[in-house]
Amino acid sequence: MKKFIILLLTVVTMLCVVSCNYQVVDLTYNFDYAYIKLPTGEVIEGEVQAWRDYEDGDQLQITINDVTYLTHASNVCLISHYYYEYTAETW
Repeated sequence: MKKFIILLLTVVTMLCVVSCNYQVVDLTYNFDYAYIKLPTGEVIEGEVQAWRDYEDGDQLQITINDVTYLTHASNVCLISHYYYEYTAETW
């Protein structure tokens, strides 16, 4: 009975992880393009020269065109063209 419960919990956990848009281990750290929404409503976009994720919060520091922006992660869209090109080929 104990083995059955463990097996059932394992299967349910795997189904929950597989059926949603969630990566258990995220290994994407190379982003080459970004959109940043500023408090004025303006959207900055361009090639990412450098970026940093702060471990203790949801802040991101992104450098585009030699200008560094410090913003909340909800105001940023980081894009890895390699990832999207790769997934587009598999569709």
